[in-house]
Amino acid sequence: MAVKVVRGYRTISYEAACVLAGSPPWDLEAKVLASLYRWREEERARGSRPVQRQIALRREELRQVLVAEWRQRLLRPTAGLATVEAIRPVLDDWLGRRHGSLSFRVTQVLSGHGCFGKYLRRIDREPDARCHHCVHCGEDTAQHTLAECVAWEEQRRVLTNKVGGDLSLPALVRKMVGSAESWDAVVSFCEDVISQKETAEREREISTPFPGRRRRTGRRRRADNAFFRPP
Repeated sequence: MAVKVVRGYRTISYEAACVLAGSPPWDLEAKVLASLYRWREEERARGSRPVQRQIALRREELRQVLVAEWRQRLLRPTAGLATVEAIRPVLDDWLGRRHGSLSFRVTQVLSGHGCFGKYLRRIDREPDARCHHCVHCGEDTAQHTLAECVAWEEQRRVLTNKVGGDLSLPALVRKMVGSAESWDAVVSFCEDVISQKETAEREREISTPFPGRRRRTGRRRRADNAFFRPP
């Protein structure tokens, strides 16, 4: 469900998907509900019937405990490290923000699962991880696309004018939660650049001799798309 919320690839790790979606693990949510239920039963046993305001305050207290426990759990992620480490320091701001939503292409950049040579090589859609948009890069990653690839210098200039020169993922996430303007600037960059990378990938699928990159047809294509395509 978290993957569907962030419109990401199904290969995104559980921890990264939950953090991106702002959805705490369900075992922690269950603990909150159980604790709230026990508290209400104890209050009734003492002859008190909590009003709605008291229940809301108690729920908020338990929610703060949940976030603290979740943050501790995120100190030891098993996968999706770059995404988790970027969001964990600003987890409260990420959860409480009132602006910005994630698109398919923004999630690609934040998760590293998308139209990047390293990822496409991992799922056997490219023979190697090199960048097809600049000649000197041996590995095309989300960070390379965001901060280094010379093909996107103009889009990057527009982005840095809004968010500053530090395009590391933690710095970018801080800027995104800090203001709607910065969030929109990141969205604009991702939509422009990733859409062009996707177009180039489709063209390579048509022209390449590499079997893993060729467009699938019939049942095999539907099966592959069901696994790799975002919801």
